[in-house]
Amino acid sequence: MIRTLDLRGKSLTKAGYQRAIPRATLDIAAAMLVIEPILERVKNGDESELIKLAQEFDGVTPDSIKVSQGALDKALTELDPQVRQALEVSIVRIRKVHTDQIRTEKTTRVVDGGLVTERWIPVDRVGLYVPGGRAVYPSSVLMNVIPAQIAKVSSIAIASPPQKEFGGLPHPTILAACALLGITEVYAIGGAQAIALFAYGMEGLSEKCDLVTGPGNIYVAAAKRALRGVIGIDSEAGPTEIAILADESAIASDVAADLISQAEHDVIAAAVLVTDSLSLANGVAEELRTRVAKTKHADRIREAFGGVQSAIVLVDSITQGLDVVNAYAAEHLEIQTKNAAVDALQIRNAGAVFIGRFSPVSLGDYSAGSNHVLPTGGCACHSSGLSVQTFLRGLHYIEYSKSAFVDIASTVITLANSEDLPAHGEAMTARLENL
Repeated sequence: MIRTLDLRGKSLTKAGYQRAIPRATLDIAAAMLVIEPILERVKNGDESELIKLAQEFDGVTPDSIKVSQGALDKALTELDPQVRQALEVSIVRIRKVHTDQIRTEKTTRVVDGGLVTERWIPVDRVGLYVPGGRAVYPSSVLMNVIPAQIAKVSSIAIASPPQKEFGGLPHPTILAACALLGITEVYAIGGAQAIALFAYGMEGLSEKCDLVTGPGNIYVAAAKRALRGVIGIDSEAGPTEIAILADESAIASDVAADLISQAEHDVIAAAVLVTDSLSLANGVAEELRTRVAKTKHADRIREAFGGVQSAIVLVDSITQGLDVVNAYAAEHLEIQTKNAAVDALQIRNAGAVFIGRFSPVSLGDYSAGSNHVLPTGGCACHSSGLSVQTFLRGLHYIEYSKSAFVDIASTVITLANSEDLPAHGEAMTARLENL
């Protein structure tokens, strides 16, 4: 069901480990060619064009692209009380964690009379994308909206694909989550056309956004790449992935269940176990054979496990295992070792790190308080997950007095001349001449 990759006795470079455990092929460049006409239709069209796109790609004809307040209120009223309670508990925890991310204004006195102040300013308007399709993601509403609200973004819009079974509206649980958080601007639109709507705006329907965040399929990722610069993006977001670093102390059934939990997202989801215990590897393989057959999305999971992106990786030691997972840079990384808390300190590259038996990825997906919009495809080597900072920009405010200016003027003039930019220096001397 899942391949075994034996790296024992091998000491590879970071690139070598990456080649040994590849991701599923995701041809975003080809997808960009597919979406080009869609982007143009949205850029040059009106709401009727968006409705035509919904007909073509979602098989449904929404009455309106913008979801009415009545539909939002109805969704919240009809929401299962247990689901509402679960969402409310998660909201409290996510808010608590993300409130602590707020950065404070700081002024540095460079010299007497020379001040540089850094202030954190929210973007004016964001478009948040919540995917539909194989699953329903009210949790993604929470993960996108709450950091934006804490950052004090003044204008927040959400897009989610229209659903045939709900009369052209997004899934009612998604609408209910929006209503819980006080979001009133919601659009029944999915895919590349949603990203284009946020990027370009549309007269009479939606204002242009400054930033778009949230995961989606390959066409959403392609649209983000194509429109980067027209609009800011968080990341391109590829298929989900889990890596687990475990030794003989791990429980095979736990490990198998966690691998399955992420594989059920997508046939190209990645599930990787890295272990120095052959007995654990064998135990997990046996648990997978038993558990997958009993799981609702068994076919999808089998395909994900059968792909090149999934593997049980054998290593000589946890030390080598740490090298492997740092090279792999998983979106989700679990540490299930005897010294999990200590081993976790050696992790440099991961979207989020889950420490010990009782911190599974599922907890982080919903209710740990952390954010589940995380870098995929190895991007954790250089990028962070979604946070309050995603919606903030650091601005420097520079204020020098006359005396502080005079003291530094010659230095600036010297550096300007060294770069053959004499007009920079002349902007300094012009002030010196008129003191």
